[in-house]
Amino acid sequence: MSGVPDLTAMLAVIDSEARTHNDIFTGPALPTPHGRSFGGQVLGQALAAAGETAPPGRELHSMHGYFLRPGESEQRMTFEVGRLYDGRSFSTRRAQAFQNGEVLMAMIASFQEPDDGLEHQELYDLAGIPGPEELPATWEKYGHLADGGRASWVLNRPFDFRYVDPDIMLEVAEPSSTQRVWMRSRDTLDGGQLLHSAALAFASDYLLVEPVLRRHGIPWATPGLRAASLDHAMWFHRSFRVDDWLLYVLETPTSQGGRGLTQGRFYDQEGALVASVAQESMIRRPDGF
Repeated sequence: MSGVPDLTAMLAVIDSEARTHNDIFTGPALPTPHGRSFGGQVLGQALAAAGETAPPGRELHSMHGYFLRPGESEQRMTFEVGRLYDGRSFSTRRAQAFQNGEVLMAMIASFQEPDDGLEHQELYDLAGIPGPEELPATWEKYGHLADGGRASWVLNRPFDFRYVDPDIMLEVAEPSSTQRVWMRSRDTLDGGQLLHSAALAFASDYLLVEPVLRRHGIPWATPGLRAASLDHAMWFHRSFRVDDWLLYVLETPTSQGGRGLTQGRFYDQEGALVASVAQESMIRRPDGF
C-alpha cells in the first residue's frame, strides 16, 4: 500500500504570508482518479490553517463550511484565514480555500478555552457490536481489485475503515438508513488535539454519502453515479485520538431534490461521544433520480 498518503504531511499547512488581519497558508495536493479535490482534504487543511492562528490553549470545538466549487486535485490549495474575533473564552476564524483565484470552500471555525460546566451524554451501547479486530480491513476484501484506477482511491486511503454493517462498494446487501464503521488513521499522529480534530474532519467526508446510497440500494459501483458534498458541520465534544479506534455511526433522515442529509456521531471504545457531524450532499444517478 505504498500509495497511501502521509496524513501528517497532508495536514502540515505552510504559513506563506502573515498579515495584520488575514493569514495565508498553502497545503499539499492529494491526487484523485476523477481529478477533483477531495472535500475531506480541504476541510482538514482549512482547520489546520485556522488553528495555526488561534491563541495557544484554545481547542477547536465547531466548524461550519460550504463547498462552492470543485477543485483540481493535482494542484496545491491556498487558504486565507481571517481573525474575526478573540474573546475571553472563544476565538472565531474564517477560512477560505482558493485555487486559481477562485474560492472553493468557505468555513467558520470556533475555538474555546478549556472550561468547566454542565456535562451529560448518553454512552453508546457497544454490546453485541463486533470489535474492529474482528472485522476485515477494506484492503483484505478488495485488495485484489487494486489496479491504479478508482479502486486505488478506496484502498489507499490514509484511514482504516472496518464495516460493522456490510459495505456498499459493489452491492447493497440490505437497504437501511443507518451505517456503523470502525475507523482510525493508518499512521500514528504525534501532534496535539487540533491535528487529531483536523484528521477526523478529513476522514468524516469519506462516508457521509453512503447512508443515503444504502437507503436506496445504490452501490458505489453504479455506472454514472455522481455525488458531491454541499456543506459540512462538525462539533468536537471531548478529547480523542484519531489513531485509536473510533466507532462512526451514521444515519440519513431524509433525501429530496437531488440532496441527501446524513448525520454522524463518533464514539471511542468506551462508548463516549467525542464528535458529531452533519452534511448535505448532491447525488445524481444516470437515470436522473
